[in-house]
Amino acid sequence: MTDVAPDAGFRKNHKLKNALLQHKPLSRDGLSERLFELLFSGLVYAQIWEDPVVDMEAMELAEGHSIVAIGSGGCNMLAYLSRHPSRIDVVDLNPNHVALNRLKLAAFRHLPDHETVVRQFAGEKNRTNSRNFDRYIAANLDDWTRSYWNRRGLDGKRRITAFDHNFCRTGLLGRFIGAGHLVARLHGVDLTEITRTKSLREQRQFFDDRIAPLFEKPLIRWMTSRKSSLFGLGIPPQQYDELASLSEGGTIAPVLRHRLEKLTCHFPMKDNYFAWQAFARRYPKPHEGILPTYLQAENYPAIRANAQRVTVHHASFTELLASKPAGSVDRYILLDAQDWMNDDQLADLWTEITRTAAPGARVIFRTAAEKSVLDGRLADGLLSRWTYHAERSQELNKQDRSAIYGGFHIYERTA
Repeated sequence: MTDVAPDAGFRKNHKLKNALLQHKPLSRDGLSERLFELLFSGLVYAQIWEDPVVDMEAMELAEGHSIVAIGSGGCNMLAYLSRHPSRIDVVDLNPNHVALNRLKLAAFRHLPDHETVVRQFAGEKNRTNSRNFDRYIAANLDDWTRSYWNRRGLDGKRRITAFDHNFCRTGLLGRFIGAGHLVARLHGVDLTEITRTKSLREQRQFFDDRIAPLFEKPLIRWMTSRKSSLFGLGIPPQQYDELASLSEGGTIAPVLRHRLEKLTCHFPMKDNYFAWQAFARRYPKPHEGILPTYLQAENYPAIRANAQRVTVHHASFTELLASKPAGSVDRYILLDAQDWMNDDQLADLWTEITRTAAPGARVIFRTAAEKSVLDGRLADGLLSRWTYHAERSQELNKQDRSAIYGGFHIYERTA
């Protein structure tokens, strides 16, 4: 299922602009926000960077639940379908992500089998992917989404041909990771070598000997002291400031080092497809490790059967909730979107969440820093109706294989 098409003039992306821009254009913060908005207006995430296994455990996701989630790369929304929810409303302010989510849903519904789906989204070189789009998927898309993937770039190629290669190397984050590999090579480090390690001990040694020393290099310290250098990670100016507050010296290098240490050392490579994306710029082959949850064979039948239960909206979370009846939503997935919000936006969001929440509803979200963004910012009248599961949140944060966030948070409607 799909919602109406994104705004006809989506290149200007007014919805995203309204969410991001909070300072005057010619101020230092305003210029930083506008640069980020420009970069963020294209495809950012080919893969979502939140662990869906952690999400589903935190939500205690069960058959029949009604879900509202931010789309991003679409991987987690599809993973949730394996638990047979009654409905998922996916929202995203970025129309490129709207198109990607709709494409993935149509692929599960109309490609002939699981193997073909895996080739479509995890393959490295397969020219049949764009032909499969033409044969199986295109006619089953809404006009806007079909036009989006058929649109030609400056090189004359259709957008859909990106899937004939390694799609996960595309998008702002994919290019940023590629640039990170180049910087590491300039310092004599080939990050792909970690994929040949055989144990957590070897992974730890690789981090200590090869990766950790990079953060002491003048070029990397200089780069990480500038907000714009991390826009490729999808870190907006507001999140950068929050991260910088965690370390001394005006650089977030120590914070990034700590997060990368978790990604490198805390989970076996064979179990962590996030690490494969970071270090190999691809998914593992069958003998190397596991695929993302939504591409695992055991989940394919349920995802295919339930894909019609999803509607993808070009809208903000608050905007979508305002259209819903009271008490109609069981689970909310906010990713890290609240890190971007000012106090008024946060209050409006939680007013709608509280109004639409069914008894026992759960909200999950991540934060760049460790503490919840709600502390000291949400009115007592709203916050008192929710219980924060602090211990469970900390426990599951340690299990998040993506390793890039400081905090993971679970709130349950109890009043």
